Amino acid sequence: MMLRYALQTVRARKAGFLGAFLALMCAAALITACGTLLDTGLRGTIRTERYAAAPVVVSADQYVHRTTVKHKKGKTKVKHKAKPIAERAWLPAHLRGTLARTPGVARVVPELTFLAQPLTPAGTAGRTAYGHAWESAALTPYRLTTGSAPETAGDLVIDGALAARARLRPGDRLTVQTTQAPRSYRVTGIAAPATAVRHQTSLFFSAAEARRLAAHPGQVTAFGVLPVKGADPEQVRRAVARALHGTTAQVSTGDARGPVEFLDAAAARTRLVSMGGAMGGTSLLVAVLVVVGTFALTVQQRHRELALLRAIAATSGQIRALLGREALIVGAAAGTAGALLGLPLGGWLYARFVALGAVPDTLERAVGVFPPLVALAATLLGAWTAARIASRRIARIRPAEALTEARAERARPAWGRIAAGLLFLSGGVVLVVVLTFLRAEPASTPVTFLAVVVLSTAVALLGPLLVKAAALLLAGPLRLTGHGGRLATANLRGNAARMASVVTPLTLLIGMTCTVLFVQSTLGDAARTQVREGVRADWVVAARGPGVPGEAAERLRARHDTVTEVVRTTVRVGLDKYPAQGVTPEGLTRTWDPLVTDGSLGRLGPGTVAVSELAAGQQHVRPGSTLKLTLGDGTPATLTVAAVYARGLGFGDLTFAHDLVARHVDNPLASSVLVRTARTQTELATTLREFPGIRILSPAAADALQADRQQTNAEVNYLAMGLVLAFTAIAVVNTLTMSVAERVREFALLRLAGATRRQVLRMLRTEVLSVLLLATSLGSGIALAVLTAFSVGMTGRAAPTVTPLLYATVVAVAGLLALVAAAVPGRTVLRVRAVTVATAKE
Repeated sequence: MMLRYALQTVRARKAGFLGAFLALMCAAALITACGTLLDTGLRGTIRTERYAAAPVVVSADQYVHRTTVKHKKGKTKVKHKAKPIAERAWLPAHLRGTLARTPGVARVVPELTFLAQPLTPAGTAGRTAYGHAWESAALTPYRLTTGSAPETAGDLVIDGALAARARLRPGDRLTVQTTQAPRSYRVTGIAAPATAVRHQTSLFFSAAEARRLAAHPGQVTAFGVLPVKGADPEQVRRAVARALHGTTAQVSTGDARGPVEFLDAAAARTRLVSMGGAMGGTSLLVAVLVVVGTFALTVQQRHRELALLRAIAATSGQIRALLGREALIVGAAAGTAGALLGLPLGGWLYARFVALGAVPDTLERAVGVFPPLVALAATLLGAWTAARIASRRIARIRPAEALTEARAERARPAWGRIAAGLLFLSGGVVLVVVLTFLRAEPASTPVTFLAVVVLSTAVALLGPLLVKAAALLLAGPLRLTGHGGRLATANLRGNAARMASVVTPLTLLIGMTCTVLFVQSTLGDAARTQVREGVRADWVVAARGPGVPGEAAERLRARHDTVTEVVRTTVRVGLDKYPAQGVTPEGLTRTWDPLVTDGSLGRLGPGTVAVSELAAGQQHVRPGSTLKLTLGDGTPATLTVAAVYARGLGFGDLTFAHDLVARHVDNPLASSVLVRTARTQTELATTLREFPGIRILSPAAADALQADRQQTNAEVNYLAMGLVLAFTAIAVVNTLTMSVAERVREFALLRLAGATRRQVLRMLRTEVLSVLLLATSLGSGIALAVLTAFSVGMTGRAAPTVTPLLYATVVAVAGLLALVAAAVPGRTVLRVRAVTVATAKE
């Protein structure tokens, strides 16, 4: 019976439930979109291209491991953790003999993969270019369509796609930037793959030249294992795994070969899981806050109806059951529609991440039923929970009190609501305090957004009290605006709960938007400030391609310039990840000042390392201490700490000697070269004219270039949180529209009392501006507190970077949304004759 009555109510009050439907639908779409990202990170396929003809691939372990054993109460607990390394790990070449003797193996093909960028105007069409030895062409396989295989160090075979773009044919010359200086090679042949290769460009060298360019003597990237004809690849895999038992080599077949080939796609999986989880969690919290507010407004608009039901003997349980079933009906419809809309939304989001370079297109998007089902379940649960919370008051009070409250709003919120608001406010304060102690961005970023949501929840619970306090403060100024201002003040005081439902999404919109925008600028500006203060060089050499070759630096040193090559990487100390760099120790203090606080950079060399104050504190080391770590390619190293420096945010947390890092990274070319010299920019450019793509920049120009790169990286975060902000903006419009549309009878009575349409609209506009002022103050205060705490923790300074024009734009857009959302329904309801409205049934 109650379900039938709920269906009749929803059917009869479609307009009344429209706002709740829209809020739930948007929430379901957002959760589905985030869920597809998470699903892609967990199940997304990485298809092999280079190893298509090798059923079994043997590669090095791309993880660093840690096993802990705990003995507690007579029980032993063993816990194993693994974290990925940043660079490609290499295998010992002598394992080839072991593999060749394995039963079922017909041939073992060693693979070398290294940087090889063709320097042609046509480029590579966005594909990453790799160099290989011609003997590994069988792994795809590539077959010659014209010309011959490379035999000497100056020979080169290119793939057909590159040959077509660059219009090359056998006998032509092609300059290639590899791990060494750019060199001109003679194209001896053009090869085509037997299967589609869409994501990379392959250049094949002679075996000796490939080994020289790979610069890993006695090591290979992988082995492709070709079974004997008719052998089962799975049986061969097991045989190979048994043969390699006791080594760290990994054996892959099927789709597991893809991550071996495309390391960036494998790393993107972890990034997508983290990003999708963070976005989904934030979206869920925001959705709960918005949906609860929307249902509270819906129940408030039906207060008279529900009070009459109580008066005619409806029990508290029946009221709760009615509202719960209504919520489930609306939630089922909205959740289904939102889940279906979320699938293309997730596809668009994935495509934008690929376009921005945050996710490689080699990681294929996974589309499953799990994200939509989770979104539907979350929507149903959220709708039911919101209805229970919103109906708590009307279902508990006596029927006579319900009728009284249906005519006039309560003087103050319930004590339980106030206590919950104070509890959330205390939780928000605790999170802000915690932020001041967080020094790592992966730890501080989730807490930052969580603090905004928690403090906004406190605003939602304490909203009526805040609105009344604002009305008291604004009473004087509003009185000066005339009759409309007096009416607006009376409405703010008498309908504080309704006004508070509008304040909450506006506060969340302004607070979250400011936090999203200024977190990145705060961190980026602090890092760039440290770089500007720490670079002592007169000029910075940069490259448009993969980097500055070491030969260019040697050319400058030959002219007696002080030159510091900088190579970037990421290392792990235990399982902790740190950004790191390798720098040339000779003359380092003339070009670079990381603000050493202990020790000396003069002791930096092959067996030592300089660490930031953050890393030193986390690892409990100081000059003279021993630090065990894992380099980018998985090579363990034990080094002595030479110095501790303060500018870790700008220069990375660990600094090594250049040659140590260059031997253990995929790209040993310098990301930049710092030059201290009396020569001019033109003279330096003349010295390096033989190196294509080299640019001589002033430190200021290099800083501007870094700012552009930071902006590109920030766009990924803006996109990630943009959907949450868009949902919040929709909630602002939705809530304001519902709030204004409910007041059709109130506006009619004002017009019958002598007010004109213009006066009513002026009163409405004054109310909206008052609410906007309160929401702007609260949202800006929340953002300022959170950003200041974030700045203290990450940069050591209570100075968040806020762009005034951008902040003003945020407030202006929020104000425009609020004014339009109030004016459009306000003008619509005022078109109906006042007498018609006043005499109509409620």
